[in-house]
Amino acid sequence: MLDFLEEVMLDGLLDVCKLLPFLFLTYLLMEWIEHKGEEKTVAFMKKAGPFGPLFGGAIGIVPQCGFSAAAANLYTGRVISVGTLIAVFLSTSDEMLPILLTGNVVPLRVTLTLVAVKAIVGIGVGFLVDFIVSRFENKDAVHANEETQEHEQNEHHHHEHEVHIAIDEICEHDHCHCEKGVLHSAVHHTLTISGFILLVNLLIGTAVFFLGEEFIGSLFEGRPLLGILLALVVGIVPNCAASVTLTELFAAGVLSGGALLAGLLPGAGVGVLVLFRVNHHRKQNLVILATLLLTGLVIGGVFDLTGLSALLF
Repeated sequence: MLDFLEEVMLDGLLDVCKLLPFLFLTYLLMEWIEHKGEEKTVAFMKKAGPFGPLFGGAIGIVPQCGFSAAAANLYTGRVISVGTLIAVFLSTSDEMLPILLTGNVVPLRVTLTLVAVKAIVGIGVGFLVDFIVSRFENKDAVHANEETQEHEQNEHHHHEHEVHIAIDEICEHDHCHCEKGVLHSAVHHTLTISGFILLVNLLIGTAVFFLGEEFIGSLFEGRPLLGILLALVVGIVPNCAASVTLTELFAAGVLSGGALLAGLLPGAGVGVLVLFRVNHHRKQNLVILATLLLTGLVIGGVFDLTGLSALLF
């Protein structure tokens, strides 16, 4: 029992303590970017037009769920296209980027490759979705009269009001208190994510201690689909704990590069939760969710089966 406490508990605590100052500085910078740049980013996305997926994929790189929630807001009001929304969802890295940047668990090259792949996939799928939607659009909708346009504008304002209420409820539920400023948010995120990291590390350490690395590795050896399906289930959870768990499992060698991408691509933080909360078109929400999952499954499978996962090691 003493060996267990020393090897798992103390090592886990020590790792998190080493990580704390770097996580705080990283979140401080990211919170500043989100607080100071969100309004300009949203305005920019509104004006992007047919190039929405391009800018959505680039903006989604910023590792905070605020942009994915904002994208859900804009889509609900039909200010941005569904392709732009999907581009943001697929490219956002949530908590993956700060953990990899501060943890010294993988080379910087691997981190940048992950971010680039997610952005490229997001942009590509976003443009593809917009193209498909445009082909099946009712042509009469394109030539809507002024009365219909006015109705849609009023509906947009109504949706926008609902979205802000939904985001406030989610933030209150998660005790984010983002309105208290950059410093408070950075401290909150640092402590929250550190707690998740510690919990995941303890669970992984306990499994390794009692089961052994060889046994755990044998569960996924020769079964890439199993790791991908596990990652998909974890990744779709609308909480930052999902990306923390996936990143830590990847760092521990449990998940392959393809499985990591399979889980991170559909994981858009609270963005999906906001979408389901305020967009009353349930079929649209389910199709968007299915698109995210299918993208993760396909990209993860391609990376693992073709050997592209070697780029992530």
